[in-house]
Amino acid sequence: MENLKGLRNSVLGNPIRLGIMIYLLPRGRALFKELQEALELTPGNLDSHLKTLERAGYVREMKVFADRPRTMVEITEKGAEEIGEYIRRLKEILDFL
Repeated sequence: MENLKGLRNSVLGNPIRLGIMIYLLPRGRALFKELQEALELTPGNLDSHLKTLERAGYVREMKVFADRPRTMVEITEKGAEEIGEYIRRLKEILDFL
């Protein structure tokens, strides 16, 4: 089995942040409210985790204007690469079992 040190990623090792990234990966972006409802988080909890992901360069938040201003969360290229690698390593562990 290949070295699994990539699973020690302190940002993606948190289940909530992992869930956010897995949710965003196939979609590319989502409204803050959509993420909040899908992951059943309070606004403050989601905001805290998004700030950590944003500091790591995995997501970016932006304001969009529809019927009213809303916050859109978008996965970055770095974020997509990191979550892809993290999932690949998890799959490697499962295949080994």
